[in-house]
Amino acid sequence: MKIAPSILSSDFSRLKDEIQAVESAGADWLHVDVMDGHYVPNITIGPVVVESIRKVTSLPLDVHLMITDPDKYAPEFIKAGADWVSIHPETCKEPKASLKKIRELGAKASLAVNPDVPLNQVERYFSDIDMILMMTVFPGFAGQAFIEDVLSKVKAARQLIDQRKLSLLIEADGGIKADNIGSVVGAGAEVIVSGSGIFKTSDYADTIRAMRKAAQKLER
Repeated sequence: MKIAPSILSSDFSRLKDEIQAVESAGADWLHVDVMDGHYVPNITIGPVVVESIRKVTSLPLDVHLMITDPDKYAPEFIKAGADWVSIHPETCKEPKASLKKIRELGAKASLAVNPDVPLNQVERYFSDIDMILMMTVFPGFAGQAFIEDVLSKVKAARQLIDQRKLSLLIEADGGIKADNIGSVVGAGAEVIVSGSGIFKTSDYADTIRAMRKAAQKLER
């Protein structure tokens, strides 16, 4: 299991310190939520910030593009230092081509699936991706409550991946904390994104340790 703190919930006035703090606390990746004010209401950060983040950490940068034109901007985020890029299929004219381009530019390609999107609408892309990002909240806002019903979809995705013997990670993002991480990992997720579940706690290292301990009890 990999833990990817989402910097959207960090203190941006101390971003370098926050990044280094979660890295020292045992984070495996850093998750970067990019919002454009179109696909989702909020506006967050652009490639320039990702470039700055890349300078202060060696952790893999997991960039989630919640934007209407990923074909235009994904190359800029990869150039800035993104190791993983997640896109929403409904934002692309040709998702397969978009995912292929991400890979060609040297990043790992991921497909983000919102809670109300059936798995059978996206499984056709499994051969084109390195990871599927299962949203356990609706995109656009930090601090939302975990949607329990998504767990069955995570389990179904895990079964499909195992049946097809694909080398494909499952990432889960939204409302995940130490008290529910076990059920998410138990359902089959291997990369766990947590924003307020880490950054809004007083001791990042204790929180990450608690999350790993809780996950180990129900790990599949």
